[in-house]
Formats: sequence, structure tokens, C-alpha cells
Amino acid sequence: MTTHTEGAVGQRQVELAIGGMTCASCAARVEKKLNRMDGVSATVNYATEKAKVAYGGVVAVGDLIATVEATGYSAALPEPAAAPVADAPAVPAPPAGAGPAQAGPGEGTRAPADHGTAALRRRLTVAVVLALPVVAMSMIPALQFTDWQWLSLALAAPVVGYAGWPFHRAAWANARHGAATMDTLISVGTLAAFGWSLWALFFGTAGMPGMKHSFSFAVSRGDASGDIYLEAAAGVTAFILAGRYFEARAKRRAGAALRALMELGAKDVAVLGPDGREVRVPVGRLAVGDRFVVRPGEKIATDGVVREGGSAVDASLLTGESVPVEVAPGSHVTGATVNAGGRIVVEAVSVGADTQLARIAGLVEDAQNGKAAVQRLADRVSAVFVPIVIGLSLGTLGVWLALGGGASTAFSAAVAVLIIACPCALGLATPTALLVGTGRGAQLGILIKGPEVLESTRAVDTVVLDKTGTVTSGTMTLTEVILAGGGAAAGPDATEEQVLRLAGALEHASEHPVARAVAAAAADRLGGELPPVEADFVNLPGLGVRGTVDGHDVLAGREQLLREAGMPLPAALAEAKAAAEARGGTAVVAGWDGAARAVLVVSDAVRPTSAEAVRRLRALGLRPVLLTGDNAAVAAAVAAQVGIAAQDVHAEVLPEDKVAVVRALQARGRVVAMVGDGVNDAAALAAADLGLAMGAGADAAIEAGDLTLVRGDLRAAADAIRLARRTLRTIRANLFWAFAYNVAAIPLAAAGLLDPMIAGAAMAFSSLFVVANSLRLRTFAALPH
Repeated sequence: MTTHTEGAVGQRQVELAIGGMTCASCAARVEKKLNRMDGVSATVNYATEKAKVAYGGVVAVGDLIATVEATGYSAALPEPAAAPVADAPAVPAPPAGAGPAQAGPGEGTRAPADHGTAALRRRLTVAVVLALPVVAMSMIPALQFTDWQWLSLALAAPVVGYAGWPFHRAAWANARHGAATMDTLISVGTLAAFGWSLWALFFGTAGMPGMKHSFSFAVSRGDASGDIYLEAAAGVTAFILAGRYFEARAKRRAGAALRALMELGAKDVAVLGPDGREVRVPVGRLAVGDRFVVRPGEKIATDGVVREGGSAVDASLLTGESVPVEVAPGSHVTGATVNAGGRIVVEAVSVGADTQLARIAGLVEDAQNGKAAVQRLADRVSAVFVPIVIGLSLGTLGVWLALGGGASTAFSAAVAVLIIACPCALGLATPTALLVGTGRGAQLGILIKGPEVLESTRAVDTVVLDKTGTVTSGTMTLTEVILAGGGAAAGPDATEEQVLRLAGALEHASEHPVARAVAAAAADRLGGELPPVEADFVNLPGLGVRGTVDGHDVLAGREQLLREAGMPLPAALAEAKAAAEARGGTAVVAGWDGAARAVLVVSDAVRPTSAEAVRRLRALGLRPVLLTGDNAAVAAAVAAQVGIAAQDVHAEVLPEDKVAVVRALQARGRVVAMVGDGVNDAAALAAADLGLAMGAGADAAIEAGDLTLVRGDLRAAADAIRLARRTLRTIRANLFWAFAYNVAAIPLAAAGLLDPMIAGAAMAFSSLFVVANSLRLRTFAALPH
């Protein structure tokens, strides 16, 4: 992976991996520090934990890293992908006729293990297992046996110390640089509660046998040395860790789109040597000008030009278009596409970062880095909220001491302020609603990747629909059989059954995707096996096939094939063929015994649910736009079938241009959702304000999207947007009530009207309220299908 590039004159660019960020405000702090350097322009993405920095003059990469580290975070150049070993032995190519080589276990690109998430999961498990009995014993008097408080101390200590260590470490790092975040409040609150409990147990009366909790709502005006708050310290730690863990799981997928893209490429290739022998080598060794062999079923290793042979190339994984492309000597082919026909020899013209696959990967990365992560409301206010709460706690302590309330009473009120303000409900507001919403979505075939997705659904007004695999099925099917009629010169009129029997049997012997569609439909409609090709089968690349079936000399393919064989199309059949092609179909002409008999129309059929899906999207206030690489006639026909206006159709769009269409709509003030399924859609999905990926599509599209529609039914797009909007409303309601609780409760605690124990109970109640409100999402129902 190249991390250094040349930008404007005198400018260089570098990508840094940033470590230690715990919230979006951390990313803003790092970005602010970098941009203060002379000649530096930086963008820090909290979701991907990367910084893209343009710098010049005397500034060096080491200076950038030092600045980040001085801010309290770590920075490093991303580790480059391992290059092929130069002296690795070549592997001979398999014999002719062998299938494509398969990568063995451990080969290819794999996602690195996320040790940070695993460590967080371990801390969460420890916190939940140990905190539950502490909270139960503290809240239920019947469980308070003799010396129960010492068992609570033994259980709570690992929770506060080990499980809560990330909060304490982050709070200390921020404090060293004069900053405060939610980690600061969590750390101070839990340590204060735990510290007071230690003092009360060892120096107060809380450690006496038979000790019971007091449930007075106000702080004790007398001796408060018998109160402990271990349940608050342990419970808050467990609750906040749960929120952080689920957030970390969502962030872990940040780089998966790029990995999915790069895994599409071939791993090795059969290179032709000067003596004509094939030697199989890693793709990384290919150089411009090398010639390599691609057998049927193999992926084309890199962009190149066909020098020998002819075939049909299936580019659906890369372009999303289902119709295979015929190639012959002189044709250009693209890396990662699949050879669906005969053996071809390709000369490499682009390798590495210059290939189309690499350029699409770059588009995805640029789109992701340009999409700022949505800051949670709790993070946005933390810079003000945290110092104010700490100040109020210290002020409460000072005021009570000045009024002669006593040290125990003053400290009890101050701890109550910290505990009542501890942001447990704030931490739960987003992850609980997200968990319930995504769980319900999974039941309905809708996957929401994270809370940052939801903000976009609120303002979306335009939905761009990729045609192939989204509005249409994405697979070639036989949609029509048009008979010649009117009497054939070489015999009686053919029936549809006879056309399917003879043409289907001949096409069954071919590997061409269009031929397979005809053969599959013939076998299905005739309800049995097709007859064998008796003799003289010939595959004519770019034209069609011929052979003997049931004693007839049958031809199937392009009109040119039959015309050269002396079987011109009758006028009526030629008109029907032209009309079918104008509707976007691929016409296969079949003939035998000296006459053209029929035209078989193969096309990518519109899904039966697509028109209803477009109506539902309109009902949500969205304007549907059709986007496709197919020609204008095909696009117009599909748009008319599903109810999309002609002015909202963009046809003949190259993969690189799909992003441009999305950005052009955004430039006109539209908030764009994109629905797609191909690798060519990945960059557009990432660039859109909201990306919806069809679950039956390519992995890269699914990973680049914000929402995944597992069912592969376009109607699920409307359900997904409805669910996302309702989940967002729930999160906003949770945050409102969590803040309202703090605003109302902090003055009561500061006035000494809330005992820290009651403050802990109130804090727990606020969390229960947030969870209960989130659970209402379980009642969400999809529209009837």
C-alpha cells in the first residue's frame, strides 16, 4: 500500500493510522492540532482511525507523528501489503483442460485480527459477571447477609480497576493535555464512588458486621461514614463498557470494503515464456507487456488486450452488468472479470495501482475518507458538560464545608453529584436503540451497520437505483420465443416446443452465458433432459454454435451466422428481432434445414416487486433515479416498467462515472441514497449520503453500503429507511430524556436532597427507562409484501 503521494506543487500527502481515539471529539482535537502546523492540511476520520495529511515545506512525516503524539494519541504509517518474494519458485501451469487454480487456506488478503475489540469484550464480560451480584446485594436488602459488603468490595475492585482501566487511562491522557471527555466523568465518578466506599469500609462504620444500606432520599446530615457506593462504581463501568463494545464492533468493519475489492483479483497467473511454455506465478510479478493464458472459468489477472483466441467475458462482478462481452484478438479486457468461454491469451497493459480494479478501490477509499463520521450528541457536548459537572461537584463540596455541614456530609453530596451526572443513560441511549433496531431489522432482512447511518435517512430525498441486480434480477433468462410463421421454405412451420428442443440442446453444449440461459429455460419448460448433440458440434466465437440434433443441422446465434449459412431472416422475424433488441433484449436466432425458424429473446428481467418498491419509495418522499451501464433503450424500457420518469434515467454510465452522478445530484442540493449490488457500485455507495447494498450482490458493495438488504428484494429498501428513521427518533428521544434527567437531578444532588445511594438508584432507573424505550422498536413491522 502506497502511503506517500505527490499532491499540488511542493505538497506531499501521507496517510497515518491514528490510535487512542475514543470519541469523535478526539478526532477533532487531532485534526485541529495538525492543521495548526505551517503548510499542513489534515482530515481525521474517527470511523476509519486514519488521517489524510497534505504537507510541504520543511515539515516531515516525523513532525506530523510527533504532533499527534504530543496531543495524547499515537500515529504511524499503515503497514504496506506484503510484496511477493522475488526469488520464490515458479509453479508450473496445470495441464490444458484443468480447472482454475484455487487459493489454499491462508492465501489471499485477510482482515487483520482486531485485538482491541477482543480485549474490550473480555473486560465487558468480567464487568457484567462481577457487577451483577454487587448491584443485586446493594439494592435488595434480603440479600444483605453478614459481611456482604466485603464480598461486594472483592467483586467490585476488578470491575473498577481492570474492566474500567480504558476509561481511567483515557481520562489521565486527556488530563495531561488539559482536555476532558466523557471518559473523564466516567473515571472520576467511578473512582470517587469506589474511593469513598473504601474509606467508609476501612475508616468508617460501613465495614461493621450486620451493616445495611439506608434508603433515605437526602444525604445524611450526621455521620455518612456507613454508606458505600460499590454498586454505582461497578454498574456504571459495566453499562458504559457495553456501549463502547458495540460501537467498536461497528468501527471494526471500516476497512472491509477495500479488502473485499482487492480479494476479487486473481491470486496467480499462467505467464507465457519466450519458448511458449506456461509458468504460473503470483499476480504481483506481472509486468506490462507480459502475455498470460486465461482458461474457461478463470479470472483475468489484470487489464490487457486479447492477442489470441476468442471468448465471452463475464464482467458482472466488476461492472454489475449481466450481459457477457464477446472478445476477440484486439479486444480490451479488465482484471478480475471471468473468462466464460474459450482459452484466450492476454497481453498485460496495466498492472498494480493502474488497473481499473485498483482505481475503483481508490474511489471507495476517497469516498469513505470524505464522509465525516456523525458525532454523537453526548460527544458534542462533552467538552462543556464534563468540566461543568466536575466544577459543580467541587463547588458542592466547598459550599457544604463553608456552611458547616461537615466533611462527611459535604463529600457525600459531592459524590452524589458525580454519580447522578454519570452518563450511563447517555452511553446507553444510542447502543440500546441500535441493538434493538438492528435486531428487528435482521428479522426483516435489513442490516444496519451503525449509528452514523441513521442521521442520513432523516434528510434523504433522492434514491438512486442501480439497474442490474437491483431493479432487475441480474441473471440472463429466456423471456420470449418468436416463431417465423407463414411457412418455412425448407419445411413446415416450427412449434415453440420444437425450437426449444433443438436450440436448447445445441446451446446446452456451449459454455456461453446466453446459451446457458436458453438451455436452462428449454429444460425447464420441456420438463426433462434435452437430447444430445449427435455430431458436428462447432463453437464459433462471436457468432454462435452449430451441430446436428435429432437429425437436423441446427444453427443458433447471431443473425450473421444464419445469413452466411444461407438462412436469411424473413421480414416479419427481422422486425420482431429489431423490436426485441430495442426493448433491451439479446436476440438469438435459431434455424435448421435451410431456414431461419425463430428468435429467442434473452434479457435481464425486471424483478416482479420492483414497481411496487418504487411506489413505496415515492410514498416516503423520495425521488427515484435509475442508473445503469446498459444502453439508453434498455434503461428506458426498464424505467417505464417500474414507473421512473424518463428524465431521471442515467444510461451508459461507466463504473467510475457512477460516483460522478451521485455527486452531481448532491451538488444540486439533493441528499442521495444509493441502492446497488455490484463492485462497480461500491464507490457510489460509499459516496452517497446513504448506501443500501443488496445482500445477493458483491461483498465489496455490501461492505461499502450503510444498510444491507439481505432479502435481495427492492421493497426492503423502503422498509429499511422506515426502520432507520424510527431508530433515529428513538435514539434522539433517549438522549433527550437522559439529558433532562441530568438537568433535573444534578441540582437536587447538589442541594443535599439525594443520598448517593438514591442517586445511584436514580441513575440506574434512567438507564432502565432508556432501555425500555428502545425495546419499543421490537414492534416495528414491515409493510405487507
